[in-house]
Amino acid sequence: MLSNSESQILNFTASEYQCLANLNLYDSPECTRLATQAAVGRHLQVTSNHQGQAVEVYLCEDDYPGWVALADLGLLQPATVQYQATTWAETEIKKLLPQVIAFTQKAMEQSNEYLWGGTVGPNYDCSGLMQAAFVSVGIWLPRDAYQQEAFVQPVKLTELEPGDLIFFGTPEKATHVGLYLGDGAYIHSSGKAQGRNGIGIDILSEQGDAVSRSYYQQLRGAGRVVQSYEPQRR
Repeated sequence: MLSNSESQILNFTASEYQCLANLNLYDSPECTRLATQAAVGRHLQVTSNHQGQAVEVYLCEDDYPGWVALADLGLLQPATVQYQATTWAETEIKKLLPQVIAFTQKAMEQSNEYLWGGTVGPNYDCSGLMQAAFVSVGIWLPRDAYQQEAFVQPVKLTELEPGDLIFFGTPEKATHVGLYLGDGAYIHSSGKAQGRNGIGIDILSEQGDAVSRSYYQQLRGAGRVVQSYEPQRR
C-alpha cells in the first residue's frame, strides 16, 4: 500500500518536484540497473506511468528519463519555482572552463571508481563526470556521451583547446567522452574492462600506455561547449 505522500505524488503528476537528497534513477521499473543520478536540488517531473514498485520520471534540466522506486518518493518535495534554463554566452563559458577542469582534477584526487550511471561524486561514469563538471559552474550538458557529441560545436583535433570534449566509440556512435586538458592530455572516468576503473588522465597518442592507445584507436572527434542545454520537454 502506498503512503499518503506517495499517493499524492502519483495523483498530481503534472507538478514539478525537487530532490531533497541524491536520488538514483533506474532504466526499468525493476530498479536493478542505474540509469543516472539526480543530485540534491534537481528538478523532475513525475509521469503517469506507474509499474510495479516504480514510477517513470524525467529530469527537467537535461530531459533525461528514468524510473524512481516508490520507496524513494519521500526524497522529493514539490518545487516552489519551476526550473528555468539559464542562457550563457560562449565568451562567458570560456571564462569558466578553468573551473570546469579544476572540478575534474579535484574529483580525481578523491578515492573513486567507475559507476555506470554515476553523476554524483565520488563515483562517475564518463559522461556523468563531464555533466557534473560543467554544471558545477551552472552550465548544463545532455546526459550521455552521444548526446553530448551532438550538442557541442565540432572542433578539429588540430585546434583543440583546454575544456573541449573528446569523443570515442564506434564509427556509428560515441560511447565515451573525456575533457581535454592541453598538451595532448585529457581526463576521463573509464571502467574496469578498459581503463582506470575511475578518473584518470590519458594522452591522445599511439605512444601512450595500453589504456591511452586503446582509446586513441576509438577516437571519433572533439567538440566545444558554446551553450548550456535548454530543456525540450514541458
